Amino acid sequence: MNGRAQPVNITIFDKDYTVGCAEDERESLRRAVEFLNRKMVELRDGGKVIGSEQIAVMAALNIAHEYLDYRQRHERDAVEMDNGLRRIQDKIANALQRGRQWTIADLNPV
Repeated sequence: MNGRAQPVNITIFDKDYTVGCAEDERESLRRAVEFLNRKMVELRDGGKVIGSEQIAVMAALNIAHEYLDYRQRHERDAVEMDNGLRRIQDKIANALQRGRQWTIADLNPV
């Protein structure tokens, strides 16, 4: 895999662009172009936004909003998962400690 950026021709909203992209990132770029085109077509077909520049800005705003919402939800999920794992680790440590206490008690009758 080549990590160096090479020129790649893409088309966004019927306009051609050349961007630099590493060989191993081309599939991701293709999906991003398709996603952006789909968002821009949805805005255009909705009829509420007129003009390529406004459509591009609104698509970027919508995508940024979706991304930030997604990231916030997943950060919250990660924190909850960390807390759950910490509770499980504490329970395991407590159970092991109790097991050691029973073993010591069994060996040294009072």
